[in-house]
Amino acid sequence: MKPAVLLVNLGSPDSPSVRDVRRYLDEFLMDPRVMDVPWLLRRWIVGMILINRPKQSAHAYRSIWTPEGSPLIVISRNVQRKLQERLGLPVELAMRYQNPSIPDTVRRLAREGVDRLHLIPLFPHYAMSSYETAVERVKEVVARQAPRIRLTVEPPYYQDPDYIRALVESARPWLEKGYDHLLFSFHGVPERQIRKSDPTGRHCLSVPDCCRIPSPAHATCYRHQCFRTAEAFAREAGIPPQRWSVAFQSRLGRDPWLRPYTDEEIARLARSGIQRLLVICPAFVSDCLETLEEIGMRGRETFLEAGGREYAQIPCLNEHPLWIETLERMARRGLADVLPVPASDQAVPPRS
Repeated sequence: MKPAVLLVNLGSPDSPSVRDVRRYLDEFLMDPRVMDVPWLLRRWIVGMILINRPKQSAHAYRSIWTPEGSPLIVISRNVQRKLQERLGLPVELAMRYQNPSIPDTVRRLAREGVDRLHLIPLFPHYAMSSYETAVERVKEVVARQAPRIRLTVEPPYYQDPDYIRALVESARPWLEKGYDHLLFSFHGVPERQIRKSDPTGRHCLSVPDCCRIPSPAHATCYRHQCFRTAEAFAREAGIPPQRWSVAFQSRLGRDPWLRPYTDEEIARLARSGIQRLLVICPAFVSDCLETLEEIGMRGRETFLEAGGREYAQIPCLNEHPLWIETLERMARRGLADVLPVPASDQAVPPRS
């Protein structure tokens, strides 16, 4: 067998031009797992959004764009290269939206004779608008273009000890500088998507503490998984409960999204007397528009205007050595039938 690894992230416009941003937003928002309403309504809503939003988003993208291109793409490419060096086998990168596209990447793998592929979604938590849409798109493309490829999928790793350890160690330089409060800011999702992902149909958001009540729903509950990540991080880093909290960013539209909202929480913390605030975004493994511009720039402005004094956004895992090691362990476990797995690693069965 010829094995390979496929990393999939969300994606980025090809450039910060209004035209490319409009193309990216159109593909992203027309995904029924992102905007989960009937097609005609979705097309109308997206059409309205695309009148003004591309210009605003293009301005935001230009504020974080690098000479090499989109930070998300550049960082993901570097991670791909470093992981391939450690594994000694093909590692490909694709984006759920735009380029490098999933169809082009799968087609190239098939041409190279790959017949065993382990997919690692670069989303630690299960959400229909991130992890699920990436996995289902890869499955669909492989079934259509390369049915001879045997595909396995890395499960959500929101509380995997290696992932948590990498998060803590990557954040340690900022934690050691001193702070009053640590805010975990996760990407938000509409409450209706939490309910749709609940296989029991009656657990998620039914009571305020539903995430602490054991349920099969937790396997696909984004909210539950975000809380588990924050708790595991705080435990590993030795942060007492009164010095950290959780919020959700990047809401869109008027429907209720997961609360509390990050922008409101940042202002509230400043008004409550917090003078030194750290913000970390564990749902993102690579820095991107949502971390660099929304949290790093606008979040800072909100905090200082509300009376805070010192503000810092902890970078994502990016290319941290422990994150590369974590990805290597995932790949070796996922390809255990064709690659040796270190004896110290416990096998975590991949999804077929």
